[in-house]
Amino acid sequence: MLVVGQIGKPHGIRGEVSVVVRTDEPEERFTAGSVFITEVPRDRRVSAGPAAVPASGARFEVPRQLVLESIRWHQGRGIAVFEGIHDRNVAEALKGVFLQVDSADVAPPDDPEEFHDHQLIGLRVESADGTEHGTVQRIEHAPASDLIVLAKKGGGTALIPFVTAIVPTVDLRAGRIVVDLPEGLLDL
Repeated sequence: MLVVGQIGKPHGIRGEVSVVVRTDEPEERFTAGSVFITEVPRDRRVSAGPAAVPASGARFEVPRQLVLESIRWHQGRGIAVFEGIHDRNVAEALKGVFLQVDSADVAPPDDPEEFHDHQLIGLRVESADGTEHGTVQRIEHAPASDLIVLAKKGGGTALIPFVTAIVPTVDLRAGRIVVDLPEGLLDL
């Protein structure tokens, strides 16, 4: 699965939600009728919260899929309406939910220096001399640069800025990423 967005706060009282886009092609991914597979964040998997949909007080369960009815862009974020979500309380229960598409349905990037997150997860991370540091657990998309979340060989995790100076080589065929780490980066 490829995460293409994450639902933010409700916007207004009619079920609109803000969407933080995590794709380089928002105009392709976020069109009316687009179907997204949902993933509830780990810290909320037991319950989606107390959003009272019917008057009986039944809990709202985040559906496995959401269908986009419409989207408009406001200050760099999408304001979206999903089918069946027409109430602020229900929209509040969706806050934090990841919007995903099947990675098999996504064409590989045209640029050889561009990668989808799912292509990198599980790759070996090693120095130019062959010293293995661990594997890519996930990619975090920070404001300044993307970060490789490294599952360290000896246990624990570390963050590696995904910039050319530190990550000069990504070799998908060989299943590895070559890094030139500043001293002490993995000790932080």
